[in-house]
Amino acid sequence: MTTRAQQLAEIGAPGAAIGVIAGACVGGMSMLAGHPVSWALVGTVTLGVPLALLGGVYGMLLAAGRFKPGTFTPAGLYWLVGFPVSRLVHETMTPVVLGGSPTPPADVLTFLLFQALVGLGFAIGFIWLFERITPAWLVSIKDHNPAAELLYGSYAHHAAAMWEARERKRARRSVRLADRPTVAAGARGKSRRSV
Repeated sequence: MTTRAQQLAEIGAPGAAIGVIAGACVGGMSMLAGHPVSWALVGTVTLGVPLALLGGVYGMLLAAGRFKPGTFTPAGLYWLVGFPVSRLVHETMTPVVLGGSPTPPADVLTFLLFQALVGLGFAIGFIWLFERITPAWLVSIKDHNPAAELLYGSYAHHAAAMWEARERKRARRSVRLADRPTVAAGARGKSRRSV
């Protein structure tokens, strides 16, 4: 029997994976920019670990009912704070791991504000990936994880509500188009020429 914390941690795996992937992308871009491989690997770890932790916690909070599936605002606010903190750890700790001393940015407040703006963009990408990866992950673990089964039910309910809303909108549109008066092709062309 697994504990509630273990169940939630298993649900957080997709978010943690997204954080690791984001850190790896930073390492790859660092190498493309001409930094040494050691610097790129350390950068991958010093950014990937905080992003992975925060991504995993996001999944856990979702499973605990703190956030709703399919909503952006909570994720946006979460990463508005989480991304700048991750970047501050990355910026400060990368030199430490390479044998230097901690070097936070010269103007920490401006750095954090700018990273908060970038964090909203990260939140868009994160939630897009998370919402596509997580349902399949939940299907694979819901047989042994009751929390995953509950969250999967929440996703299924959300998907059904979105589908019903879309179908109602289509029905209203088709009724509106059917009620529209038809104009003969010749009359329509005549009125355009006379203008």
